[in-house]
Amino acid sequence: MNQVSHRLIITNATIVLPNRVMVDGNVVCEDGYISDITQARVTGSSPDIVVDARGALCLPGLVDTHSDGLERERFPRPGVDLGAQFSVRSFEGRVRASGITTMFHGIGFEEDTKLHRSMVLANEWTDELENYRSTGRALVDHRILYRLDARDPAGFECLIDRLPRRVDDGALPLVSFEDHTPGQGQYADRTAFERYIAGTQGLTIEQAQKQVDDHIVERDALLTNRQLALTWLIGRATIGSIRLMAHDPATIEESDEAHRWRASIAEFPTTFEAALRAKELGLRTVCGAPNVLRGRSHSGNVSARDLITQRLCDGLASDYLPSTMLGAVAALLHDKVCDLSTAVALVTSGPAQTVGLTDRGLMEVGKIADLILAEFDGPLAVVRQVFRSEEMKSNNRESVGAVS
Repeated sequence: MNQVSHRLIITNATIVLPNRVMVDGNVVCEDGYISDITQARVTGSSPDIVVDARGALCLPGLVDTHSDGLERERFPRPGVDLGAQFSVRSFEGRVRASGITTMFHGIGFEEDTKLHRSMVLANEWTDELENYRSTGRALVDHRILYRLDARDPAGFECLIDRLPRRVDDGALPLVSFEDHTPGQGQYADRTAFERYIAGTQGLTIEQAQKQVDDHIVERDALLTNRQLALTWLIGRATIGSIRLMAHDPATIEESDEAHRWRASIAEFPTTFEAALRAKELGLRTVCGAPNVLRGRSHSGNVSARDLITQRLCDGLASDYLPSTMLGAVAALLHDKVCDLSTAVALVTSGPAQTVGLTDRGLMEVGKIADLILAEFDGPLAVVRQVFRSEEMKSNNRESVGAVS
């Protein structure tokens, strides 16, 4: 029995193209791909699905290259563990409602009970995400960001075992090499870290200083593990079997070092100097959408808005809250930091290019039809509808209608 093919036609849309905005435009999608973008009238016929956007913005689905949201979803309160399967499905709803259609979940390969990270959990998360993705029923494209604690030997061994051995649609396994030892990276100024733990743990500044001192001593005892892991990662990056991220570069020297690692991405540079040097060396830069939304870093580091103004930011990541992605776009427009196409690129084509997903992130004929309809109310953003290419390929009219 032959399957009946159909088109998805979005009419009366404000289409955000790479370099301009098309008002009262139409987008035609066939078999999960964009087949036409036009201002000419498009007439649908059975069994086409026609959606009237009523002037709403039509954007590519958002691409999020770093989210820690799964950890927060699974462990919402002390002593509460909702399990991997429920947490993935529950968090998926938040992600899709935020307009994100491609999500890289940060899975921590380290032993840290305070952050709910362990080898057992890393394996559980990886198994669940891989299995769910393989069913073809996922509502977003779930992918993994392999986060390695630079000094954790167990994390390194587990990471080696879990990294995929094959390339998936051109996107290499994404690995973030992270060293959160106070005195570098996000907490290059250790006093900021001391104030943070004093506030979150109810300590005096003196007690916090003592705790940081002890933590540095413990971390320095593991320094040899850092070089072992780094040597292996550099080898993998050099032969093109992974895409390596340098996490929280804080200085020109740290950006130089990342370049020597064969890293291709500087994730969350904490200073203007580190971001500028990373760009000079050809690295892609990723900033936090919450930073943009708030107008400043929560830990006293460089403002992502300043980096965007200086063209030192290639894309945004939600970090810990999915809704900040589109929220950041609305805030950038409201505060006249950049134009609409530029702001949208920071959450669509920019991140897609950063991680090597060349088939999405642009309103162009031939790209996959992960699309959203959205509206802005001043500095606020609302997602009206979401369309996924995989659902269009199913040739299931009811499925497409239900998720749009």
